[in-house]
Amino acid sequence: MNRSLLFTLLLFPLLTSSCERRLDREGAYDFPQILQADTLRILTLNTSTTYFIYRDQPVGYHYEMINDFCRHHSLVPEVTIAENTDAMLRMLLDKEADLIACNMPVINALKDSVRYCGLQQISHQALVQRAERGDALLTDVTGLIGKRVTVTSRSKYCDRMKNLNDELGGGIIIDTVDSDTIAVEDLIRMVSRGEIAYTVADKDLAMLNLTYFGNLNVDLPVSFDQRASWVVRKDTPLLADSLDGWIRNRSSKPAFRRIIKRYFEETKGYANFDMPTFREILGYGVISPFDSCFKRCGRESGIDWRLLASMAYQESSFNTEGQSWTGATGLMGLMPATAASLGVDERELLDPEKNIHAGTEYLKKLLHIFRSVSDPDERIKMALAAYNGGIGHISDALALTRKYGGNDKRWDGNVERYLQLKRLEQYYTDPVCKNGYFRADETVNYVRDVIYRWEIYKKSLSLPPV
Repeated sequence: MNRSLLFTLLLFPLLTSSCERRLDREGAYDFPQILQADTLRILTLNTSTTYFIYRDQPVGYHYEMINDFCRHHSLVPEVTIAENTDAMLRMLLDKEADLIACNMPVINALKDSVRYCGLQQISHQALVQRAERGDALLTDVTGLIGKRVTVTSRSKYCDRMKNLNDELGGGIIIDTVDSDTIAVEDLIRMVSRGEIAYTVADKDLAMLNLTYFGNLNVDLPVSFDQRASWVVRKDTPLLADSLDGWIRNRSSKPAFRRIIKRYFEETKGYANFDMPTFREILGYGVISPFDSCFKRCGRESGIDWRLLASMAYQESSFNTEGQSWTGATGLMGLMPATAASLGVDERELLDPEKNIHAGTEYLKKLLHIFRSVSDPDERIKMALAAYNGGIGHISDALALTRKYGGNDKRWDGNVERYLQLKRLEQYYTDPVCKNGYFRADETVNYVRDVIYRWEIYKKSLSLPPV
């Protein structure tokens, strides 16, 4: 047979399939075609409640929910991060994606072109106030008269407080801060610390932050209820029905409930060691029941075993069966995907020796990645930051540090500072950043606390590490 003809015959089915897919996208492209393509094209935003990267893994409430739908239907989630809600709607209507997976306000004007379906909720803006002993809680919006409320400028929260002030006949002191330099979550943190009295946030964002700062109260609504939902195009009714059916069938399931609990109920505060118990343990010259394993791994890797012990305490308080809200497991707080890359099965993460060995190997790998940092103390800080927050975010922080004239070989006040700036849109959308939004509080505290505890271990156990 002519070789050219044979090539054409072999290529013809591929060309036909490609044309059919293109016609489907241009014509009917609903849930059956999505199942055939094995991929669901998802639009969302890069925020703490929707989608972000943590420890080099995608997480986020809305991401995990749509990922559950994808697993249920054996679909691959293809996530695109949009700049804003307007961009998401345009891309959806231009058939560049199949679904918007984040809280989109239900608007009658759009009902001829989109269908609201899937994950839906009724929410409102809430007052964030501190709730420690001695704090007088406001239980009615009229209590805001004469009070100072701090909100970001040019935001819906600022607009709402101005409207509420008009509704009450004036009296609320509205303090605005630049939204380019301070995020809503910064203001929530400031309320927790007592630096400002009140701020305002969407209820889901307020509830998420309540898991970080347990001394807050977010029970007082300051706006009317607003319906919000995922969105598909009007011409994909079967996809909409499938999403609605999934919600009905899964909402009572334990796995569905666990996602909600993980983001809006489980405490995510930062670990602190109990100093009296800590001193008592050191009085016997022993840090933990796993010292022999730390010493062996330290000897094999060339890493001070007391640093490994400090990391393990920070990750798990030496609880071999502990698991963080994101799934980091065991003594060294390893993510299953990270462990798998080191040859450790998820079931083996509860084995103390295998967990410590894998954690040590990962830290050694990170120290090698940051080998261009000549100062060993600074290199350790970079590696610890990457261990906790993920290599991607530290790489972004290094790129930002270089771009804006900082010292990319120094953590304190330099790489640390730019990692913290990745909470602000103007920085996490900077062209040099590849991993988007990041909430750096935990990572900054992690590096500080692990180093601090390591120094105490070294002073208290001054014999050469063995």
